[in-house]
Amino acid sequence: MTPLKGCGNMAEKTEAQKRAQKAYMEKFVRVEVRMTADERDAIKTHSEARGESVNGFITRAISETMARDKADTGDFKGE
Repeated sequence: MTPLKGCGNMAEKTEAQKRAQKAYMEKFVRVEVRMTADERDAIKTHSEARGESVNGFITRAISETMARDKADTGDFKGE
């Protein structure tokens, strides 16, 4: 099968795209979370059922928990 004319290899990025992605990713930090494989699988299944990524789900879960904790105590110092 031959590729369509003009489509090229979509996996290859231009230097400008590489720079843009690097600049975007530098806005974030990586956080490692340890859990069992069963817990990871449950989170993956749960997040996929709701149409979100595992990262998106975990970020949302943390944000919602922090907001709830702040509402409960009124003095959350983590902000």
